[in-house]
Amino acid sequence: MKVNLKSTVAPIVLMAVVFCVAIAFGADSGEKKGWGINDPYNKLYSPKELEKIKAEVVKVMEVVPMTGMSKATAMEVREGNSTILVHLCPTWFAKPGDIGVKPGDSVTIRGSWAEINGKDVFLASKVKKGESYEFKVRLTMDGTPFWTMTPEQLAKERAQKDD
Repeated sequence: MKVNLKSTVAPIVLMAVVFCVAIAFGADSGEKKGWGINDPYNKLYSPKELEKIKAEVVKVMEVVPMTGMSKATAMEVREGNSTILVHLCPTWFAKPGDIGVKPGDSVTIRGSWAEINGKDVFLASKVKKGESYEFKVRLTMDGTPFWTMTPEQLAKERAQKDD
């Protein structure tokens, strides 16, 4: 019996390639689920209603912002007698240890209020600590999330400083 090697190996190689591509895309979309520019979560941010809050960081952690989304880096802060949950960005963009603030730090946070699952949450665009450090995650003018930008756009934005 003569076996045609091309006709036997080609389908196996094709199946392996399809399987690897499916795994790669599946992992990527699951990790980034819910963070797209047109996803419901991003539509909660209102650049026309920006506010600043001055607060003390109580805790830096990971949370799931809305059902079905991948995790976010967040902070719990205290402003006077109020405790506020602040969403910063997806953890795949910056983990809690990457944001440059820790419990006990005094910060000024710029962002927009949203109601998620019946609770008020502050969606940050920028966190400032002192006069020299800031962690920016959105454009001030229109709220575009930094995690949706190209590497070139992101580098340009990080090089700029605004109020």
